Amino acid sequence: MDAATVIPAAILIIGLALLVAEAFMPGAYMLIPGVVMAAVGVFGIVDNDEFFTALTPAVAIVAAVIATPLTFWMYARLGAPEPPTTTVAESLVGRKGVVTVEVSPGNMKGKVRIGNDVWSAQAEEVIPVGTEVTVDSSEGVHVHVVRA
Repeated sequence: MDAATVIPAAILIIGLALLVAEAFMPGAYMLIPGVVMAAVGVFGIVDNDEFFTALTPAVAIVAAVIATPLTFWMYARLGAPEPPTTTVAESLVGRKGVVTVEVSPGNMKGKVRIGNDVWSAQAEEVIPVGTEVTVDSSEGVHVHVVRA
């Protein structure tokens, strides 16, 4: 095997290795150079006499021009953003929390930590800071709590 055959074969192998790596680590954008190198390697193997001419960069450019928008389009379709998840007050009914700002009847100044979130709260009685409470109802973004 002479250098004129070994070089295109090595480029093809590197291109295929990049494609395999992209398959195992999607999103690294190794797909574009992998396609370009694979196309150049195949071109060099198929038309060995033209490999060391100006035709090889032209093959690389055409492969890149085709692979780049297709790669971005594919990743946009595969990785479409999901809408953010939100916690609605109704889903908190029955959950336990801890009072962080004293809760009292008739106002929304009280605060309760439920999980990692702090909610405005009210109760039928004064509940001091540090008391464990249970959400028994909600209205908008406010919760109504009772002692646990």
